[in-house]
Amino acid sequence: MKSLKCFLLLAAIFMIVFVSQVQAQELRIGTASQGGAFYPVGQAIATLINKYADGLTAVPVVTQGSVQNPRLVNSGEIDIGITNNNLALFANEQKGPYAKGSKMDLAAVGSLHFSILHMITLADSPINTFEDIKGKRVAVGPAGGGTMGFLNRLLPVYGMTMDDIKPSFLGYSDGFSQLADGNVDAAFALSGYPAGAVTQARVTKELKHIKFTDEKLAELLEKYPFYSKVDVSKDVYRTPEDGTVLGVNNMLIANSSMDEETVYKITKAIYDHMDEFMQINAYAKQIVPENSKNLTIPLHAGSARYFK
Repeated sequence: MKSLKCFLLLAAIFMIVFVSQVQAQELRIGTASQGGAFYPVGQAIATLINKYADGLTAVPVVTQGSVQNPRLVNSGEIDIGITNNNLALFANEQKGPYAKGSKMDLAAVGSLHFSILHMITLADSPINTFEDIKGKRVAVGPAGGGTMGFLNRLLPVYGMTMDDIKPSFLGYSDGFSQLADGNVDAAFALSGYPAGAVTQARVTKELKHIKFTDEKLAELLEKYPFYSKVDVSKDVYRTPEDGTVLGVNNMLIANSSMDEETVYKITKAIYDHMDEFMQINAYAKQIVPENSKNLTIPLHAGSARYFK
């Protein structure tokens, strides 16, 4: 009789576990190419959701990055995605890279880390300022990535277009590997910092930041107020000098139609456990949860409920 009771108990436990696994909703998190910040941040978010969001599981998905992710959320190919402040706004307003696309109704889940536009070349390169990239071979990140969003705004300020450079549309790891190998003259990446791709290139080559003049930087910040000036210490990549770059705040997005309870669970799993987030991902140290109340698009109802 005791053996039968033990068997029945074990069978019941197995059924509970089995049913819970069957009923769990799997979420796909749109990140970017490997070598930047989005993918490891997405991995950390998935870890927190899997651990703390009852009935949910999550997996990070490699995508072309912050420009593509709003489209993928809109089409349902991913459930949540990482993008930045300006692109989320452009997506909802059908502006910029989304001018000819379908109407979107995206909502913010919460604020994430800062991304900066890395503009890097070899330390002994004749390229010093942004103007110097004219006619040069430049790794510009994936075609659908956030780096291209920045470049499409920077180039006209300098009287240039993409035709004035020789672009290579490479993932960040490949782009900076090509820089170290001498196959491109400069590599750009919109990423959190330190970026793994840049750090890896620094193992074999000495690097330096490509600069903006003070006048052009002021012009860019006035023209695009959603960008910010960010100073990067020379200690980050062991460069000869500090770098002054443009940056933008990132956010996690979902479709406004996504179930409120699901988004609440996602938000709670992430922002209730910031200490753990920071332990498993260094970029989380740059996250200010309160910034979630001041993003360019409205919070999803589930996130608004959490942040109240």
